[in-house]
Amino acid sequence: MAETENRNNQASPRGTRLEGNAWKFGDDIDTDVIIPARYLVTGDAAELGKHCMEDADPAFVSKISEGDIIVGGENFGCGSSREHAPLAVKGAKVSCIIAASFARIFFRNAINVGLPIFISPEASAKIQPGDRLSVDGVAGIITNLTRNETYAVAPFPPFLQELITTGGLAPYVKKRLAAQEQAVSA
Repeated sequence: MAETENRNNQASPRGTRLEGNAWKFGDDIDTDVIIPARYLVTGDAAELGKHCMEDADPAFVSKISEGDIIVGGENFGCGSSREHAPLAVKGAKVSCIIAASFARIFFRNAINVGLPIFISPEASAKIQPGDRLSVDGVAGIITNLTRNETYAVAPFPPFLQELITTGGLAPYVKKRLAAQEQAVSA
């Protein structure tokens, strides 16, 4: 895969549009591959991000650009229940993950830390390494700009879109509590 210039997420009129190059991994990528256990001495996303996918591709972090997208196969994120794995992906500045399926606990942890993830067996099968992708999570459309193909994905309901946009469960709850306090004091 060729290195590319820095990519940033772009706001679309209907929500957040994510755009980046695809980095493809196979089935059963476990959390110890996403972030090796030897780095679990911190919960700092930026520090964890320096070692994201290191055991699958030692140069992964040095090759990706901000906003790039991980594409996995079946059962992405199987293994432990630690939030370190989605934190590492987020800390590596990967914009989202698309997979044929996710391990249940990884799915929940990704939402909790504000990492967008999308289930699409079709996209997972058809996307090739290096393909340029655009993901509109509000509309539920993944566009493969390289191959001129689109894949449908179930969009998150509005409250989950807000939770992810806010940065995860903890910031979302803080925001909601602050709004309630403000409403009570008004």
